[in-house]
Amino acid sequence: MHPSVAVVLVNWNSFEETNNCINSLYDVTYTNYSIILVDNGSTDGSGKLLEQTHRNIKVLYNEQNTGFTGGNNRGLEYAIEQGFEYSMMLNNDTYVEANFLEPLVNYMQNHPKTGVIQPRIHFNHDRSLLWNGGSYYSKWLGRAYTKGCQQVPTQAHLNIKEVDWVTGCCFLTRNSILQTSGLLIEKMFIYSEDVDLSFRIRRLGYSLVYHPESVIYHIAGMSNKNKVKGKEGYVNPIVHYLNLRNKIWLLKKYTPWYFMPSVVTVNSFYMISLLAYFGFRGRFVKLKMAVKAIKDGLTGSI
Repeated sequence: MHPSVAVVLVNWNSFEETNNCINSLYDVTYTNYSIILVDNGSTDGSGKLLEQTHRNIKVLYNEQNTGFTGGNNRGLEYAIEQGFEYSMMLNNDTYVEANFLEPLVNYMQNHPKTGVIQPRIHFNHDRSLLWNGGSYYSKWLGRAYTKGCQQVPTQAHLNIKEVDWVTGCCFLTRNSILQTSGLLIEKMFIYSEDVDLSFRIRRLGYSLVYHPESVIYHIAGMSNKNKVKGKEGYVNPIVHYLNLRNKIWLLKKYTPWYFMPSVVTVNSFYMISLLAYFGFRGRFVKLKMAVKAIKDGLTGSI
């Protein structure tokens, strides 16, 4: 018997994307997985419609939108309670190759000190281009980044390798580890929460792995952009707030004192430049939100 895998999806007012993702998962060749859908306080009825459309999946309901963190945690808690061996966080705006699960689970089974594993992730609009070819972190700069974005994969992106963190877009781990590490930090809501959880699992002595034989496709950016450009641009000001605040929280938690001079210098320059840009472009709501993010980031913590 193959080990059991719970695939956790979070839906928020996005029937079409979530429905397409679920239909993609139906073609998966791995024989022992279940789909757990968390409707995160949708106001458009999409949760109920998805439950009616897909009778063979488990649907959980949050009364309000608790973010990427709260939505996934609801599904992860259920998976742990039900005794699944593995859980996968999977963005609802993804499509998967039919055989994407086997390489990930088989590698985890054969490498017990691997704590988290991710697939090779391509853009969906152009499936020849990478969205994520491995996730890394510069301790000197205090910067989380990915390799290969917008590139056609080279040999470097086609090798199994250890990485510094694993994207929450597709994050497979053992439930036994989550019971020790804890789940996502709910007050982070979205952004950098996957970096934090990855770092906590690494601190337990586990490695994090990128496996290119597993492939999925990501629409990307669906949750943080408005469809129509307004005075403040396409990106919602709250996105800048959460991104910047959580970034500061991450730096405060994980930057050793001996990296502090370079990290503070680089990130101070970035934040000042961001504030200047918003002011120059007349995006005063974003400017106000960025100032608040810096204040809340410095006074609060993960």
